[in-house]
Amino acid sequence: MDKFMALAVAEALRGAKKHHGGPFGAVVVRKGKVVAKAHNRVVVTNDPTAHAEVLAIRAAAKKLKNFDLRDCVLYASCEPCPMCLAAIHWARIKKVYFGSCSLDAKKIGFDDELFYEILNGKKKSPVKMVRVGAGKEYLVPLKFWAHDMKAKKY
Repeated sequence: MDKFMALAVAEALRGAKKHHGGPFGAVVVRKGKVVAKAHNRVVVTNDPTAHAEVLAIRAAAKKLKNFDLRDCVLYASCEPCPMCLAAIHWARIKKVYFGSCSLDAKKIGFDDELFYEILNGKKKSPVKMVRVGAGKEYLVPLKFWAHDMKAKKY
């Protein structure tokens, strides 16, 4: 097993032993060095978004002082769920190595199938989305950001 994958698995086991959340760990690596590692902390924080990959990405971005992690690689003890995959895309990470797969996780109660079916258009989301009007006041923050971006060139 690759040393970074071994770290992700060790982090997953560490979190599971502490009952912090599901048995999942992640490590962000840049230029062959560990930038951040994390394990699932959903239970201990009562935060449904506190997945290992998301927490590792947050820690890496904070440490590197950059939200763009395109020069990083993520190692995950298990195949990332759709939420984590979205975070990986937002962080612009180009490569993810993972150990166990979503079917392995499903066998112990971590079932992402509904999310994949919704994303693939096979099922309708049970979440009712309601747009509140289409007034110009909702565009004010977007217009401000667009103008500010031109001025500051982030």
